[in-house]
Amino acid sequence: MATTLIAGLDSALDARRAAGLTRVRKAVASPQGARVTVEGRELVAFASNDYLGLASDSAVVAAARDAATRWGVGAGASHLICGHFAPHEALEEELAAFVAPCVRARALTFSSGYLANLAILSSLAGRKSAIFADRLNHACLNDGALLARADFARYPHGDVAALERLLTASQAPRKIIATDAVFSMDGDLAPLPRLLELADAHDAWLVVDDAHGFGILGEGRGSVAHFGLASDRIIYMGTLGKAAGVAGAFVAAHPSVIETLIQTARPYIYTTAPPPLLAETLRVALAIIRDGTGRRAHVTHLIEQFRRGAGGLPWRLLPSSTPIQPLVVGDSRAAMDIAEALREKGFWVPAIRPPTVPQGTARLRVSLSAAHAAGDVAALLAALHSIAAASFPLVARVDAT
Repeated sequence: MATTLIAGLDSALDARRAAGLTRVRKAVASPQGARVTVEGRELVAFASNDYLGLASDSAVVAAARDAATRWGVGAGASHLICGHFAPHEALEEELAAFVAPCVRARALTFSSGYLANLAILSSLAGRKSAIFADRLNHACLNDGALLARADFARYPHGDVAALERLLTASQAPRKIIATDAVFSMDGDLAPLPRLLELADAHDAWLVVDDAHGFGILGEGRGSVAHFGLASDRIIYMGTLGKAAGVAGAFVAAHPSVIETLIQTARPYIYTTAPPPLLAETLRVALAIIRDGTGRRAHVTHLIEQFRRGAGGLPWRLLPSSTPIQPLVVGDSRAAMDIAEALREKGFWVPAIRPPTVPQGTARLRVSLSAAHAAGDVAALLAALHSIAAASFPLVARVDAT
């Protein structure tokens, strides 16, 4: 038996537990929604990225059922063998026309945003390239840069001046600026207009991971549209399992970029295609996103309500105009304790700890959805204030005056 090997793993796991960093999966026994059943209890969930409430929408569910009957449940092979179906083709055309990061944009669908970002960076960069990334980017952009074996420089979060210095100093023949559009743990937006200016000035690609902006910002078209941008330099990645409510991801860019991915991207070439039933379902979800002004307006109202009500809490509310509303607690164990106290009161709010966020910035990540009612947000705020009053009575008394 490999007892030494197992003992090494156990020692590392024990160290994680001692540091309060153990992750535990919770099995959900109900459809995704504002209320979910977990371990036999119904909880009001502020944990999901289902920002428009489409994961259990009746029209989307009906589309999936009908698509399964029409197309079956599996693609059977990669896109380049025999797994590229008519629904994939139609979805890609509709996504490209909707997001339109440049004139004549094409789109390419992937099984996940992680694979899409690996594909972009490993195909467009190499050993003689340089990738410049915001320090708070999602892990998949970092992993894509490492897979590309390019020079990899990370600039302080949102620091355009630092990025400009790095670009100016670089002698790489190909440069790529890679950024989240909406940062998943902070909820703030990247300065995309300034980043595009730098991309123009330094002849660089601008890779935009809009996992948390697509469907919400820019009338649903995403963060690039929110800022009124369009350029052949922009390579836009959007996910389809968050605001779109289903699964997968897509890249939209200049036709030459998309063709390069088709021909060279290993995460695309060597992966079984997503089931065509998902593509057909996503076409219905996309139609709802196009016409989802009311849903987005409701989410905006919930964001404003939460931010007004969270002002007196002892934890730092980060500046965010998106459905991601982080309350920074600091200590990992304290964040876990507050999350557990909320669970006892009937709310599911995840505690996010290092290494997902920087050391000392463990937080509660409140995710708001069109599926929530104003009463759900009011109840969550009441629970948070109750926990704060029990843990920080002097702060509660000062706020009360």
